[in-house]
Amino acid sequence: MVRKLKGLQRKKQGKEAREGWVRIFDGKTTTGWRGYNSTEFPSANWEIVDGSFHCLGVGKGEMTNTDLITEKKYGNFELSLEWKLSQGGNSGIFILVQEIPGVEIYKSSPEMQVLDNINHPDAKLGINGNRQAGSLYDMIPAVPQNAKPIGEWNQVGIMVNQGKVVFKQNSVNVVTFTLGTEEWKQMCDSSKFKDWSWFVNTATEGHIGLQDHGFEVWYRNIKIREL
Repeated sequence: MVRKLKGLQRKKQGKEAREGWVRIFDGKTTTGWRGYNSTEFPSANWEIVDGSFHCLGVGKGEMTNTDLITEKKYGNFELSLEWKLSQGGNSGIFILVQEIPGVEIYKSSPEMQVLDNINHPDAKLGINGNRQAGSLYDMIPAVPQNAKPIGEWNQVGIMVNQGKVVFKQNSVNVVTFTLGTEEWKQMCDSSKFKDWSWFVNTATEGHIGLQDHGFEVWYRNIKIREL
């Protein structure tokens, strides 16, 4: 059985490689990842367990500025990964991350929200559910809202191509927007990000980021295809 599973895994990886996918987390080491605004991996806050990045929740719900980012920057790409949360948890997936000394990661980087929609109060804040799982945080709600129950894995994807961005959650496109347009600027003007020029004028290339919001969260099967 073990030999058969390994054979299926090699076959799957071969298919991914032919399609241009690259696994940017090998499930065993921190290679290719480090802390935001740091040269080191924040091992006091994150560990690798069962093939996943596991955020330990050291901050007990408070952001600790120990977010993970890729060492490499990406411009046009498709990102695919899975996440699951502990009860009441909160996290996020950032794209086009800029490292600005003294500035938190979310002030420069659009965020796909990762949240326990039932037990975390942020789900009831914002407008029309735009702080629930899969949403462009505080700007566009994920429609439909199809996050799985806490403890189950959610499969998500983010495509960025020439400014157009699509969020996918559990095989369904849930958010679409285009950076740099008048519509984008108007959305920013109506959000908490309006005074943060790094966010409004989002860069065309940046790191991928995983948020430590002080709750337990797991990420696995992280792969990317550059376009």
